Amino acid sequence: MPEREPVQPSLLSGFPAVPPPPSAPRPAPELPVARVSVESPLPQLDRPFDYLVTEELHDAARPGVRVKVRVAGQEHVGFILERRETSDAGVRLAPIAAVLSPLPVLTPEVAELASAVAERWAGALGDVLRFAVPPRAAKVEAQFARDLAAGEGQETHDAAGEPRAGTRPAAPDPPHNMPDASAAAGWTELRHGAAFLRHLAAGGSPRAVLSAVHGFGPAAWPQLVAGAVAAARSSGRGALVVVPDRRDLARAHAALEAALPGERVVRLAAEDGPSTRSRGFLELLTGRAHVAVGTRGAAFAPVPCLGLVVCWDDGDDLHAEPRAPYFHTREVLLLRAEQTGCAVLIAGHTVSAESERLAATGWLQRIAAERSVLRRSLPRVTSTADSVESARDPLARIARLPHAAWQLARDALADGPVLVQVARAGYAPSLACTRCREPARCRHCAGPLAERAAGRERTVECRWCATPERDFTCRVCGGHGLRRTAVGALRTAEELGRAFPGAVVVTSSGDAVKAEVPDAPALVVATVGAEPVAPSGYAAAVLLDGETLLRRESLRAPEEALRRWLNAAALVRAAGDGGRVVITAGESEAVAALVRWDPAGFAARELDLRRELGLPPAVRVAALTGAAPDVEAFLAAARPLLDVPGVRVAGPVEREPEGPGPHEQAAAVRALVFFPIASGAALTRGLRHVRTSLAARRETGPVQVRVDSPDVL
Repeated sequence: MPEREPVQPSLLSGFPAVPPPPSAPRPAPELPVARVSVESPLPQLDRPFDYLVTEELHDAARPGVRVKVRVAGQEHVGFILERRETSDAGVRLAPIAAVLSPLPVLTPEVAELASAVAERWAGALGDVLRFAVPPRAAKVEAQFARDLAAGEGQETHDAAGEPRAGTRPAAPDPPHNMPDASAAAGWTELRHGAAFLRHLAAGGSPRAVLSAVHGFGPAAWPQLVAGAVAAARSSGRGALVVVPDRRDLARAHAALEAALPGERVVRLAAEDGPSTRSRGFLELLTGRAHVAVGTRGAAFAPVPCLGLVVCWDDGDDLHAEPRAPYFHTREVLLLRAEQTGCAVLIAGHTVSAESERLAATGWLQRIAAERSVLRRSLPRVTSTADSVESARDPLARIARLPHAAWQLARDALADGPVLVQVARAGYAPSLACTRCREPARCRHCAGPLAERAAGRERTVECRWCATPERDFTCRVCGGHGLRRTAVGALRTAEELGRAFPGAVVVTSSGDAVKAEVPDAPALVVATVGAEPVAPSGYAAAVLLDGETLLRRESLRAPEEALRRWLNAAALVRAAGDGGRVVITAGESEAVAALVRWDPAGFAARELDLRRELGLPPAVRVAALTGAAPDVEAFLAAARPLLDVPGVRVAGPVEREPEGPGPHEQAAAVRALVFFPIASGAALTRGLRHVRTSLAARRETGPVQVRVDSPDVL
């Protein structure tokens, strides 16, 4: 598809022409035309605009700086992509209103990456730039400029982002020595692990998927990641690490600082606040730091001389951005590696189906422990559904806490903390009618009712609108009784406190997630993904509610269940030290993979099944959501793209509400477009063009386009 030409705002349909100024401003003596990308979610503004650079702004209006421009009579913030000699708009150009900062915060590398992300996910470039460049913090920027002017640190760039005299842009630090034994601990027991580090340290760009073994101790995954980053730094290159949440961020940041003494390790996370994030961004931008670690948005960090990108636990749904353009961290880092030629490390206790596809093609190499190392390092895993346990306890399949799990917790408490993993937070997050078993719904918004505990009091309220329910009446049978269909972490902790009198019970769930617990004996009840780390490992782990995780209405339910189980089991001591894990779930491939500790084998079988069924990641998928007439119009406009071999359309069908406000979404429908990976680039470009064209004509309502979103199926 030919590249679209930039359109002057005055030519956009429905926009009034820009009136000529009373006295025409004098253009810049050189390259008087600036091509600007506007920060806006509107599809009709998803294109570069040409503006006049006046003589007064000639020096400040450089590529990458943040500017203020007018579009259709309204002021917008944008970024200068390039300066040109002429414009092909064919009309008088409106001048740039102001340069907000002389610092070029949008580097050419990040601008290229943002364009690729917008095209890959059929989104707007302005939406991507919102993630790539943090909002301007004027006070932080001014203080940073003063620090540089005072000569603090050995800087390679000045306050405006230009290389200092005698330096090269983004010059790497002098090479370090090979990582020491502490930084490389754990890699030597992995197959191909030592070779990966040597390749990195020699300046190479290997690409690997790592199956980590330990979740605690000196050979835990943060130390593995830090060893890889230290190897990249030893070759004089920068590194970027992206993790799912703040607990993983704290562990990775601490490990990196220990492995790189004396280096600046920038931490990038939204919860740290705009000032801290802006300061870290400027340190990377000006070459003061070469290593960054952060959550989702850090994938766009301007790390100088990038040599390694790392994504930890890429199967975690926190890596998927819930806002437009709905990108995924793993894929952004892979795009970045393709553009820069840097090394790639996709790591986790499990292997996602997407990573397995890349490993099967040879694009990623596998790094994993030998079976002898696994037998020596892992706890013993037992399923209550196997024949031996079923013979000992016939009720094990239906009991929430089978006898084997209860006995394990009792015996292991004498040796240290015991982890109890549950599926849900709260007290009783799901209720149903006692008479007909119909899920209990709120009479105001039709949201699910839940039982909450506040001290000794128990209340029933809606999970969506928080309206209390004091006189429940079933809409189906008219019954008034309620029963618990799911038990949360607080209720489980209460039951265990009664079952083990005198034992210390600790909860980690909801808004009270703990990062670490001491090695003292205690029952640690945690929801999936909120398991604290014990410094010496847990004496045992009981994984409850396995069937609840497996029964989720999601294509990825078994894969997600195994990922959560492996993350919890990796926190338990080795079998030689008495470590044991009990899983309470029926027979399934995921349970068998946990018992064998075979994440790669499970991912390979899952990928083969997806290929047979024509489902992601064997193919790509785009979800089109909106009002029924709008989705139909979108499909009609995209018909030339869809009527090709290998592309199939499912729907549109009515979409069930997923959260508060179901009445406003009652008319929404969704259509799914499945298409081959080989033709993905052309189809996503076409969908983006259709979305922009329909929005510019204003003939239909908005249609949400989500490409490869993990929660679509």
